[in-house]
Amino acid sequence: MSHLNRLNLLKFLAIRPNGVVLSRNCSKAVAKSDAKEAEEDSAPVVLMQDDEEDQEERRKRLEKIRNKSRLSKAHRNFLMEQVPYPDGPESWIHQTLKYKRGLFGKYGLASGIDPRICYPTATEKADKEEYERVAYPFTLQEMQQANAESREKKRQKIMQKEETIANKLSKLDTWLADMNARIAKKEAEAREIKERKERLVEEVRRHFGYKVDPRDEKFKEMLAQKEKEDKRMRKEARKKQRDEKVMEKFLKMEKKAEAKKAQAKEEEDSDDENDQKPKKS
Repeated sequence: MSHLNRLNLLKFLAIRPNGVVLSRNCSKAVAKSDAKEAEEDSAPVVLMQDDEEDQEERRKRLEKIRNKSRLSKAHRNFLMEQVPYPDGPESWIHQTLKYKRGLFGKYGLASGIDPRICYPTATEKADKEEYERVAYPFTLQEMQQANAESREKKRQKIMQKEETIANKLSKLDTWLADMNARIAKKEAEAREIKERKERLVEEVRRHFGYKVDPRDEKFKEMLAQKEKEDKRMRKEARKKQRDEKVMEKFLKMEKKAEAKKAQAKEEEDSDDENDQKPKKS
């Protein structure tokens, strides 16, 4: 029986010297039957007390009674910022070096951990040096130089890109003019084709001497014939224009060759005159 239950029970029970236990809540019949015996026995009623408990046990018992959180001892200590396991380790994890170092880092000397274990061992120091040598093989000066070179490359790349953009912007007006010229040329060609079509249709109508439905077979045949003749004439005109260009180019080349011959002849005559001059004594 717990101490709390014992205290509560003592409020209702009384123990007499003869060992008889009387309840204060017993029925009236039992009280009357024992009245005579109670008068004969004038010994006082003795209540039980927990004087046998020492102060430390009493304090622990009261602390346990006050704890209404129903948390475990370790969890409550952790909540109260105390060492979770003051009585010693309860798991293999509590024996690890990492856990002990963390415990000392949080609770200090109150954790009961030897602070010397917080310093790295020779093996740990060698492993860390090996890791740094592999992970960071370059010195600080080398990394600074590599960083400066990387920044310079980025700057050069940005400058080249800006220069390319500036050059393209400078050519923008020319490109726009070329594009407008191409658009105007296509529009002119389309307009010329339309006008030629209208002209051929009008010629076919004049050929018949009256207005003819364009869907008529005779009209279609005559229009096809006119288109064929017009195509032949345009082909001949292009050929003639091409021949004229070739002839013009040939004439230019011939004139250029004659000019070179004349210049060479003049230079030759000039050299002969220089050779014929008497030398001064």
